[in-house]
Amino acid sequence: MIIELRKKSQITIPKEIINSLQLKEGDYLDISTREGAILVEPVSIYSKAYVKKLEKTIMKISEEPDKYTEGPFSSIEDAIEYLESNDDKEKKKKDKKD
Repeated sequence: MIIELRKKSQITIPKEIINSLQLKEGDYLDISTREGAILVEPVSIYSKAYVKKLEKTIMKISEEPDKYTEGPFSSIEDAIEYLESNDDKEKKKKDKKD
């Protein structure tokens, strides 16, 4: 597929590519060069707090995989919500024992 470099170094990404990657207006793209080629990749941008929460979630699952049996989840937010609610249930059980 050939596209034209326009004024102000702008290009238009063909609709077929946009559709196949399920991109939409407002999505972020990272552009770089590799071995003389231009590489454009979709990226997601999250706050540091969100990334830390995600790391904590992943560590919980990897450390105690038998404790977390639900999933797959439709989003990271759903997984975090499940883990937090599961932790709340565990804490309540522990508080009752004490």
